[in-house]
Amino acid sequence: MIYPIVAFGDPVLKTRAKDIPATMPAAELKQLIGDMYDTMYHAHGVGLAAPQIGKSVRLFVIDSTPMLDENDEDEAAENVEAGEADPTEAPVKRAFINPVMVSETGEEWGFEEGCLSIPGVREMVYRHETIVIRYEDENRVAREETFSGMTARVIQHEYDHLEGVLFTDLISGFKKQLIKGKLTRISKGDVNADYRMRFAGQGRR
Repeated sequence: MIYPIVAFGDPVLKTRAKDIPATMPAAELKQLIGDMYDTMYHAHGVGLAAPQIGKSVRLFVIDSTPMLDENDEDEAAENVEAGEADPTEAPVKRAFINPVMVSETGEEWGFEEGCLSIPGVREMVYRHETIVIRYEDENRVAREETFSGMTARVIQHEYDHLEGVLFTDLISGFKKQLIKGKLTRISKGDVNADYRMRFAGQGRR
């Protein structure tokens, strides 16, 4: 099932998500994860958090492959020169259940981020290079792993969603003022996206 993406302005995006209980049936969880992957790929995203489909639970999925396209060597080289990514970084496709950010370390580096819930808006966001995150995989096996570079950035972005934080919360006050009008229009449904969206108080589009 492909869900509509919840748009900026919906309270679910500003609410800290709740843990998924151990009692959740495995088949139900597997279905939800599969639906989230389908929704993410349909919208051409590299990550998707459950609040973005209207479910305030601590779950997100990522597939950093498009961000680390091995065939785009020129772009990879430019990214490395700018300190933005390592072309040898292996892509990661994974579901993160009930994640806990253990640490964020290394020099912060900037990258223009966007979000499926805020189409048409991209801003420079600075994040730490390396993270350690504790989570359960889709088989509910507890894991703790270290990620760096672009994959770490994708994970940090999606983890923020579970905390009720959007990338637009991380930019300067001046930048926020510049995009205020765009965000207001998005919240009212005045947006151009090639995937279905859900707007607060307006149902689906």
